Amino acid sequence: MPLHPSFVTTAFELPGYRIVRNLGVVRGIVVRSRSVFGTIGASLQTLVGGDITLFTNLCERTRQDAFLRMEQHAEQMGANAIIGFRYDANEVVQGVTEVLAYGTAVVVEPLEK
Repeated sequence: MPLHPSFVTTAFELPGYRIVRNLGVVRGIVVRSRSVFGTIGASLQTLVGGDITLFTNLCERTRQDAFLRMEQHAEQMGANAIIGFRYDANEVVQGVTEVLAYGTAVVVEPLEK
């Protein structure tokens, strides 16, 4: 059974399924910097207040990319689910941020009825 998006969870179990094999930690790492134009545009948005959409969109794309890399890592290991999923972010240098998506790759199978 291939990895399905609903089989990625922050919990440590999947209701209706049992873990038959623990394959270990999987991760997806993305390191991104802001462009000069994006920084200028975001600075202008801060003048009027509210959601700074340029940064929101950049953060969302970065998280999605890290998530997809984590899923690919799990699939390469033969997993069909990821439990204990989390995000982490760190500033590497000023204006450059690392986003890490990580969890535990597992093989699950449906519980017998």
